[in-house]
This record gives sequence, C-alpha cells and structure tokens, in this order.
Amino acid sequence: MRQVVLDTETTGLEVADGHRIVEIGAVELINRRLTGRNFHKYINPERDIDDGAKEVHGITEAFLDDKPRFADIWAELYAFLRDSELVIHNAPFDIGFLNAEISWLPDSGSLEFSCVEDFCEITDSLSLARRMHPGQKNSLDALCRRYMVDNSQRDLHGALLDAEILADVFLLMTGGQAHMFGAASDQDVLETNELAASIPPINTEKLRVIRARPEEIAAHQEMLDLLDNHSDGKTLWRRLKVRPS
Repeated sequence: MRQVVLDTETTGLEVADGHRIVEIGAVELINRRLTGRNFHKYINPERDIDDGAKEVHGITEAFLDDKPRFADIWAELYAFLRDSELVIHNAPFDIGFLNAEISWLPDSGSLEFSCVEDFCEITDSLSLARRMHPGQKNSLDALCRRYMVDNSQRDLHGALLDAEILADVFLLMTGGQAHMFGAASDQDVLETNELAASIPPINTEKLRVIRARPEEIAAHQEMLDLLDNHSDGKTLWRRLKVRPS
C-alpha cells in the first residue's frame, strides 16, 4: 500500500480569487512506514502574496522570484502522486488549489484527467480526526499535543515540515505505529513480543523496598489536603482502598 502525505502553502485562502500555490511538500509511506522519499518544491505564483498568508508561512515574493512555475514542476509532481492514497489535513483546501493549478496548465485540455481525484484516492485526516475526537480541537497542532508528536520546530507553517508532522500524527491516529495507543500493527506486535522474550525475568524477592519517612508522609498528606480543597474532596488517592502491607 502506497500513501503520500501532502501539504501546500498558498498566496491566500480563496482559489476563487486567483490565489495560487507557493510551496508543496509530500512524504511517501509504503505499508504504513516512511520510506525517506519526499517531494518538495517552492513555486513562483506570478502574483502577490496576501500579508496574512506571509504571516502564516513567511514566504515572500522576492524569495520566489527565481523559483519554477507550477507548469515546470507538474510532471515531477504527477509522477510522485499518481496511484497513491493522498493523506491531507483539510483536504478540500489543498485539493481545490491543486485542481485549479491543473486547470491552468497550458496543455490542460489534452490531459487524460481533469483533477487529482482522477489519479489518486483522497483521505482527509481532519475529517477522520473529527470523527475520532468529536467536539475537540483537531488542528494539526492540537493533534500533535494529543498524540505527543514533537512540533517544536513549527514556528511557521512549511509544506514539507507539516507533511512530515502529519505523517507521524496520521500513523498514530490510525493505530499503525505506536503501542501506547493500543492498536499496533501485526509487525509491531511481533517485534514487541520478541523484545519481551529477550528480557530476563526479575526476581522480585530480592528487590529492596524503600519506605517513605514520616516527614515525607506528612508532606504527602499536606499535598492531598491541597488537592481536596481544589477538587471538593474528590482526591482519587483517598478514595482508593489501600491494601495492607
């Protein structure tokens, strides 16, 4: 199974206003594992970039002045995307821009397809996240926090960085790569079992038990009192039955 996780940056929000793509980033997954192959291009949109868009991605007209046009990179992009499952966060936005760029190609009338959906299957990770986490924030940053994916380098949006982050989030969200979320793949389970079998058993009779000192117990009780005050007496530790030692 081949999947491509993709993101774009644009000159503005509305393709109907003639806004265009300025950056495309995509990473490849084969059988739900990153292959190291990616696609990354900056694109000269041949128009101004909205100030709001610049604040999001930091890309300027001057930076893009010597970059290729979409028509120049299209053949390479098509070869990378074709016959894959495209995973995109808020897919209608990116697909709308890609389809518009395809329609503006000089030879668009001679192409055997008119839109991305003709040669790719589309999966919208935002729609998936909303079904899995209804009523919660499901932006890419929110999902990074939920699935503990490091996005500390994401000061500005960048197509390739966001595609790499989304790939990590998507794999965790769909249960294929992380044991901690309880839905590991068969290969992951096999590797975990092999690792567990290689660890020698622990002789618990020889473990040293270090008990808390009286002052530590008193400090713990003070903390529980504080938690009680802030939780209307619902401190979990005091509600649990303590087994006799």
